Amino acid sequence: MDDAAQLIEEGDASDAELSDARDALQDAADELVMVRGLDTLVADYETRVPTEYTAASWEPFAEALTTAADISKDDAATESEVADAKTELQTAASELEPLQDSFETITNNTFWNDTDGNPIYSQGGGVFKFGDTYYWYGVHYQGAESYRENPTQKYDNEVSFVSIPVYSSQDLVNWTFENDVATTSTAIGDMGTMGNLGWVGRLGVSYNENTGKYVLLTQAWHPSQDHSVLFLQGDSPTGDFTYGNHQVQVENSPTTGTGDQTVFTDEDGQDYLIMSNREGRSRSFVAKISEEDSLSLEPAVEIGRHGDGREGNAMFKLDGTYYMCASDLHGWNTSVNYCIDGGDVQGGYSDWYTMPGTEMDYSHVTQTGFFVTVQGTEQTTVLYAGDRWADFAWNGIGYNQWVPITDEGDGPQFHSLSQWEFNATTGEWRVGPENNYILNPDFQADRVEVSELRGWTNTGGSVSNVEGGANGSRFALQVSGGGTQQEIEVPEGSYTLALSARGDGGQLVVTDADGNENVLEVPSSGDWSEHELTDIALPAGAVTVTVESSGSFAVDQLSLAQPGE
Repeated sequence: MDDAAQLIEEGDASDAELSDARDALQDAADELVMVRGLDTLVADYETRVPTEYTAASWEPFAEALTTAADISKDDAATESEVADAKTELQTAASELEPLQDSFETITNNTFWNDTDGNPIYSQGGGVFKFGDTYYWYGVHYQGAESYRENPTQKYDNEVSFVSIPVYSSQDLVNWTFENDVATTSTAIGDMGTMGNLGWVGRLGVSYNENTGKYVLLTQAWHPSQDHSVLFLQGDSPTGDFTYGNHQVQVENSPTTGTGDQTVFTDEDGQDYLIMSNREGRSRSFVAKISEEDSLSLEPAVEIGRHGDGREGNAMFKLDGTYYMCASDLHGWNTSVNYCIDGGDVQGGYSDWYTMPGTEMDYSHVTQTGFFVTVQGTEQTTVLYAGDRWADFAWNGIGYNQWVPITDEGDGPQFHSLSQWEFNATTGEWRVGPENNYILNPDFQADRVEVSELRGWTNTGGSVSNVEGGANGSRFALQVSGGGTQQEIEVPEGSYTLALSARGDGGQLVVTDADGNENVLEVPSSGDWSEHELTDIALPAGAVTVTVESSGSFAVDQLSLAQPGE
C-alpha cells in the first residue's frame, strides 16, 4: 500500500501504473474497512459480563468472541474468514440467555426520546436483530422536527431527507442513538449524493453472510432519473454506509421502483423485499434478496392483488404462517390493516381480510409500518410498529405507535393500547397501568370530516369530527341534539373519566357490564376546558361510553383509565 501511495504522489507514473496503484489502494482500503467492522463488533461484545448469562449460553459465545478477536488482529485474514467470524459471533450472541429480565413500558401517543433524552426521528424503517442487539433504522425527515416543535398543522411540504439514523436496544424499549449511517452527503454513484434525491423512505437492512456486510435497501427517487431500490452497505450495523447499487426495475413488477416496501428475514436467514408495484399498488410481491451479496433483487413473485391498491407492505411469521399486511391508499393517513396469509413465503396466499382489532381506531391511528417477531423464553409476540405520519397528516402526537399482536387460535389479533409493558426476554406483555381504554379518543382516525366517527356509533342527532380540536389538534368530536357511543372491554378496577370540552354543555355516561350508569355533567363553555369524573368502580366486562347533548357540544382528549399510583 505504501508503494502504491508513493507512486501516485510522485506523479510521474504511466496511466497503467497509476490505475494499478489506485486499485491496490482501494483493495487495501476495502480490507481495512472490512476488519474495522469486525473490530467494532468485538469491542461491543467484549463489554458483555459472563455472570449476567447462563453458563451454557456463555461458553459458545466466549469461544466465538475469542476467535473473532484473533481474526481481527490477523493481517493475513481473508475476506471470507472475517465474514465467517462476524456471522459466528452474531449467531452465538443471539443465543445468549440473560439470567434476569424485566418488563419495560411502551407509551404511545407521545414523541419518543432516546436514552440521552434527544428526540427519536425514525419513520418508514425497520428493526433488525443482529446478535443479541436490536437495531432500528428509519428516516429522519425535516418535517418531523417542525411538527414536534409545533404540532398544530401539517408539514407535508417538508418531506426532505435529513439522514438515516440507527438506534440500538436490548429490550426494544430503551433506544440509544448510534450514528447517522447515511446523510445528504452520502455518495450514491451517478445519482450524486443522497441530498439530490427527491424521496428516500421505506427501508430495511439485510445481513449478508457471504460478505459480512449489512445492506440497507430503500426506496429512492431522483428528480432527473427514475424510481429505484437503492442499496447501501456497511461493515457494522452502526458504521457509515456507502453506495452499493441501485435497481430501477424489479423483474415481474409492472413499474419501475416499488410502492411501499420492507425487508423480511425468514427463520433460515434468507431475506426478502416485501413490496407492491409503484403506480396503483394493486399487486403485492415478495422478491428474494440476492444471497451472493444482498445488492440486487431476484424476480419478484406476486402473492396478492387488490384493485383498490395497498401500501405499507410488511410481513411477519407467527406459528408457522406468513402474514403480509398493508394499508389503504390514504396518502399519509391511516386505515385498518389488511392481511393475506399462507404457508410458504412466496406462494399460496389467502384472500385479503381485515386484521381483528384494527377496525375501531384505524390501527391505533397508523399505517402499516413493520413487524418485529420476538421468540421469547415463555411465548412468541409480534410487535406491530405502526407509522403515524403525523408530521405530514396532522393526525395526532408521536410518529411511532407500537402494539402487540398475538395468535388467538384463529389468526392474529391486534391489541390497540396507548400504554403496555413488554419483556423482550420472555416475550410476555401486559396492559400498562395508565392505558386509555377508549379507542380513537382524540377523533383523529378519520382523515376527513365524517358523520359517523371511526369506532363510534351514533345514537341520534348530528355527529361530526369538526376541525379545531383542543390544544391545536386537527379534529374534535361534535354532537348536536343527539349523541354517539362506544363499547369497550375493561378489567375490574377504579377508573377516571377525563376530557376537554366546549360548547353548550352535555353529558358523558359510563355504563358498566351490570347496567349501572356513572354520569359526568359538563357545563357550557366558550373555550376548551378540562373535566373529569373520578372513582368510577367498574366490574370486568363490557363498558359503554356515551357522549350526548341537547345543544352543540364538542369533546376532545377523551380518556377512561385507571389513575396512576
